[in-house]
Amino acid sequence: MNILFTICARAGSKGLKNKNLKMLKGRPLVHYTLSAIRAYKNAHPDVSIDVALNTDSEELISQVSDQKLVENVIVVERKTELAGDTSAKVYVIQDTYRKCIQKGKKYDLVIDLDLTSPLRRLCDIENAVDQAVNGPSYDVVFSVVKSRRSPYFNMVELKKDGYYRKICDSDFTTRQQAPATYELNASIYVYRNSFLEREITKTLLEYNCGIVEMQDYLVLDIDSEEDFEMLEKLVEIYSKDQNYDQTMKTIM
Repeated sequence: MNILFTICARAGSKGLKNKNLKMLKGRPLVHYTLSAIRAYKNAHPDVSIDVALNTDSEELISQVSDQKLVENVIVVERKTELAGDTSAKVYVIQDTYRKCIQKGKKYDLVIDLDLTSPLRRLCDIENAVDQAVNGPSYDVVFSVVKSRRSPYFNMVELKKDGYYRKICDSDFTTRQQAPATYELNASIYVYRNSFLEREITKTLLEYNCGIVEMQDYLVLDIDSEEDFEMLEKLVEIYSKDQNYDQTMKTIM
């Protein structure tokens, strides 16, 4: 099997300035994602793996070049039209895939790992790959955590009449009665090559999607300095766990 790992990060960020270039416990944030890729590669020597970085940031390219976790990272220049705040990431991944196959190699799966969600375990990546390969004909498999709130029970939105009510109409009286719901934690996305080769005309969640559930505390969107400080605390907790796996051992 041939796998292309992608890391996609642009230079600008409205939430937290230069968040993709942050240092986490003395190491560039992107090195944690590269460490996870190395862990997967070490655990699966029979799988052919390439890594591509899609960015418009020279500083990030330097951080990736200045490491020994993963060799021969393919750098794909971010297109200007895909560098805006409203550009869907799936188009960036699709463009990266197309640029890489132009080099003559075919890939069965494309795995995108978000560098701002570094607390992922080797088993999380393996579970996502297993779902993509052995599950139903998914277009994409992504990582999630169980929702702490339910749109059927205790999440509300502003309705047209000016009042706030449940997002989804229901008669449930307890959260346990409501259907299970999940939050995307933006950590792992596994795409079938056939999906990225077609024209993508809808939002990602309108296609055939599968999920893999990760530990609840591993979900954290870095949009502020406070978020990053919380991430540093989580890394301290995670690294002290005697069961923490290969995705962190090579970098701590």
